[in-house]
Amino acid sequence: TGMELHRAWHMTLLTSKILQQLKDKFNMRMTWELGVIKLKFRVEDGGYELHRKVPYDYDSEFQDLYMKIAVAFLDGHITIHQALLFQSETKHGKHTAKSGLFLRDFPGRLVLYPLEAATCAVIFFGGDWYDAGVAAITGLAAGLVEYLLTTIGGSAKGLIDISVGVTTGLIAGLFYVYGGQQTCLPAVFLGTLYWFFYGTAFVLGILEIVSGELETGVVRFMAVAVKTFVLTLGTVFGMQIAMSNPVDAWQDQDGNCGNIDLDVQWWRIPLYVACSASALGQYRFPISEYWRGLAVQVVGYEVQYRLFKRFALTHDKDLLDTACSNLVGAVAAVVFASMLSSVVDRLGYYYYARVLQRHKGKFSTFGEFMFTLSVMYIRFCNWIGFGNNNDMVYLAMTKKLQQQSEELNDENNMRSEIRLTEEEEVVLLEAVVQAEDLNIWALLMPTVYQLVPGSLIAKLWFNAVFPPPLESEMKTIDGSDLTYSSVKPDQAESAVFQALMVVAASLALGLLVGFGVVEYGSWLLGKIFCCFDKVVATSFKGTDSIRSIINRKQSRKTLNYTCNEDDPDSDSDGEVDGIVVAEHEYNPDEEDVNVLCSLIGGDELGTSHLVEKDKISEADSDSDAMHPNTEKEDHVKLN
Repeated sequence: TGMELHRAWHMTLLTSKILQQLKDKFNMRMTWELGVIKLKFRVEDGGYELHRKVPYDYDSEFQDLYMKIAVAFLDGHITIHQALLFQSETKHGKHTAKSGLFLRDFPGRLVLYPLEAATCAVIFFGGDWYDAGVAAITGLAAGLVEYLLTTIGGSAKGLIDISVGVTTGLIAGLFYVYGGQQTCLPAVFLGTLYWFFYGTAFVLGILEIVSGELETGVVRFMAVAVKTFVLTLGTVFGMQIAMSNPVDAWQDQDGNCGNIDLDVQWWRIPLYVACSASALGQYRFPISEYWRGLAVQVVGYEVQYRLFKRFALTHDKDLLDTACSNLVGAVAAVVFASMLSSVVDRLGYYYYARVLQRHKGKFSTFGEFMFTLSVMYIRFCNWIGFGNNNDMVYLAMTKKLQQQSEELNDENNMRSEIRLTEEEEVVLLEAVVQAEDLNIWALLMPTVYQLVPGSLIAKLWFNAVFPPPLESEMKTIDGSDLTYSSVKPDQAESAVFQALMVVAASLALGLLVGFGVVEYGSWLLGKIFCCFDKVVATSFKGTDSIRSIINRKQSRKTLNYTCNEDDPDSDSDGEVDGIVVAEHEYNPDEEDVNVLCSLIGGDELGTSHLVEKDKISEADSDSDAMHPNTEKEDHVKLN
C-alpha cells in the first residue's frame, strides 16, 4: 500500500496516516521512512527491513483506488488476499476505463501536451492567441521528445528534462526570429514547460518541513530547484542555437506580452476550465469524474484571482496581496473538496447500498431518485465512451444477485448457494472497493497543481541566466538645471525568489489551515447535528466498534499526522487520533470468507463461488436494515 500510494505521488503525510491505521488495527511492530524516492520499512525492531527505490508520477486514479483498497481491508470488507489481488489488477489497468487507459500512457497521452501548453500560455503567462499556437507546437514537440526517450528507456530517461528544454527553446526561438519578433517567449516557454515543472513538489516540500518531516521536505525542496534549473538551462541552450542574441529576445516583452486583458474577457473561466481539464488528464484523473476535479479547481482559482485583484488595490508595494489570496484560495479549495467529497459519498450511498444489497426494501423518494440518477449517469458515461465497462457488467448482474439472494433468504426455497463466474467475482470485488469514501487528496492535488508557483521557480532561474535590466531614472540636482541619470535594480523582476517563497509558503499554510477547518468544523457539526454515521454503520462488520471506524474515517481527512518517535510500540495500545487501538490477531481461516455474504446481510466478507444457506433472519425495522445482522449464521463453502 505504501509503495503504490507513493508511486502515484500521494502526500507522504496522508500515506503515513493510512499505514499507521493499518499498523494499529493489526498490532504490528513496524516503522517506516517515506523519502522522496527511497522507502524503508522496518518490522520487529529492525529484524527485517525492506528498502525500495520507487519513482513517482501524477496519478489521482491510483491514489484513490489504493486508498480505497486499504480502507476496505481496514474496515473488514475484503480480506488481505483480495486486497493484494485487487492491487495487482489495478496496477495492470484492469479496473481503469478504456478512456483512462488511452490518456494514462503514450501515445494517447500526447493529446494533452499541446492543450495544456496553449491554454497555460494565455491564462497564466500573458500570451495571446498567436503565442498559444506556438506553445501548442512546442508542447507537442516536448511530448514527442519525452515519448521517444521514455520508449528508449534506461539512461535516456535522464535526458528528458534537458532535451525538452532544448527543443522548446529552439522551436520558439525560430518562431521569434522568422515570425517578425512578435512572439512572447516567456509565455511560450513557461506554458510549454508547465507540464514538467515541479511546483506541487515545492509546496509539498515546505508542507513536510512545517509538519516535521524535515529530511523528506528539504530533499524534495532542493530536488525541485535543481530539476527546474535543468529545464531552464536547456531552454536557454535552444535559444542560443536559434538566435544570435537570446538576452534581447527574452527581454523583448513590451508589445509582445500582456496584450490581452483577462479581466474583461468572457472566456477567461472557460479557458481556465480547458486548462484544468488538461491538468486532470496529466494527473490521470478518471474522465467520468472530471466534473468533481473541475469544480474544485474553479473554486480555488476564482477565490485566489478575485482576492488578488481586491488586495492589489491596497498592497501595490508589498506581497501581502499575493500571500493572502493564495492562503485563502488554498483554504477554499480544501474546504470545498471536503464538502464535495462528503456530499458525493452520502448521495452515492443509495447506489451502493442497493447494488450491494446492504439495504432491504425501498428507499425514500429522495433515495430512489438518487439511485436512479446514479444508474443513468453510469449508463450515460459508458454510452459516450468515458465510463468503466465493469460498472455496466455489475448493473447487469445486480438483478441476478438480488433474485438469488432472495431465494437464499427464503427458507422454503431449494436454493442453497449463490453462483458467480470468475468475471462476476472480479466485478463484485471492484464494486465493494469503489463503495469506500473518496480520497480527498486525489481530488485536491490537481487543484494544488494549478495554484502552485512552478513557473516562478523557472522565472527565478531565467533571471539568473538573463539578469533583468536596470531601471534608469533622470534626476535634477537641487538648485541647478543640471541632471543626472540614476540606475537601480528592477524591484519587481529582482524579487522573484521572495515572491516564490511567499506563494509557496502561503499555499502550504493554506492547506494546513484548510484541513484544520475541515477537521474542527466536522467535529463541531457532528456535535450539533448528529452522533452517528449512517454510511459507515451500513457497512459495519465484526470486531471494530462503529465509533472506531468513524474515527478512522475522519482522521484520514486531516493532515495532523506526526511521528515524533521511531518506536514500533509507541502507539500499539491506547488511543491514537481518537481511535481506540486494541489487540487484533489476523487469522486467515476466520477472515477468508465470501464477499457475497454482504449481499445477504452476513457478517464476513470474501471471494468464493458459493455461499451455502443455513438460516438467515430478516431485519425487523429500518434501523436493523442499516446494520448487518450479527445473529445470522451463514456458512461459506470455499472452492
